[in-house]
Amino acid sequence: MRIAVTGSIATDHLMTFPGRFADQLVADQLHTVSLSFLVDNLDVRRGGVGANIAFGMGQLGTKPILVGAAGSDFDEYRGWLDRHGVDTDSVRISEVLHTARFVCTTDADHNQIGSFYTGAMSEARLIELKAVADRVGGLDLVLIGADDPEGMLRHTEECRSRSIPFAADFSQQIARMSGDDIRVLLDGATYLFSNEYEKGLIESKTGWSDEEILGRVGTRVTTLGAQGVRIERAGQEPIEVGCAEEERKADPTGVGDAFRAGFLSGLAWGVSLERAAQVGCMLATLVIETVGTQEYQLRRTNFMDRFTKAYGHEAAAEVQTHLV
Repeated sequence: MRIAVTGSIATDHLMTFPGRFADQLVADQLHTVSLSFLVDNLDVRRGGVGANIAFGMGQLGTKPILVGAAGSDFDEYRGWLDRHGVDTDSVRISEVLHTARFVCTTDADHNQIGSFYTGAMSEARLIELKAVADRVGGLDLVLIGADDPEGMLRHTEECRSRSIPFAADFSQQIARMSGDDIRVLLDGATYLFSNEYEKGLIESKTGWSDEEILGRVGTRVTTLGAQGVRIERAGQEPIEVGCAEEERKADPTGVGDAFRAGFLSGLAWGVSLERAAQVGCMLATLVIETVGTQEYQLRRTNFMDRFTKAYGHEAAAEVQTHLV
């Protein structure tokens, strides 16, 4: 099963200031604020929802096709993804813009000052999925993840016009999108991904009820944080899957991306929706135990031992034959 993952490609530049921002602010001079902070360290991490999801699928051996836009500074990141089983040949490289970047400084009280540079991500709207499909011999599913909003709309319309099944996954972009755009992006989706808060926001912005949305998509997948995930289809009983037990909680960033990677890998293997969700929850557990969205390691024996403990021998037997 050939799955293309569209979405943002970015790097995070995270710095730590040992003092307190509040101590540097003068109340009656905030309208002319000009500050520079001497930071203790710099942590550069790979990120972007498209790249995070593709990385997880690559770890599971399902050879995803990453579709997005990056800058000429993408070479090292590309090498990392290539080594971890991701097809990066459909990433557009901008001639003038750098890869998207989040720069953030955190103080001793965990307050943050950050900036997000869109950069090359804005060129995702110039990518045509037909060229991707022609290169790989067709596409069975396209995940349309958070990216340049115009690019998300273009990819969705192209999937419809070319009868390519697609999964709608707005995540971070839902806050800035209008109800009209959200209706366009979800109508006819084979899968709709969101967390529980986003689920309510989708219904509020579109004006469609839960039942109306279920009538417009094939399968609705809602992540529930520590409670796991709920899968709904019109006219059927919902499927609920709990989380695997975590060994520690290091950093929740990227957990949702990891779930999607596991779920999509399960679809590629042809297992049931319940099994796919279990794989997603297990991969998400590995991410929450690690600082960074792509810093975890998937060791097959350890993964299967923990999967068996969480979901039983029958489930493990179905998944083990597919796990590379």
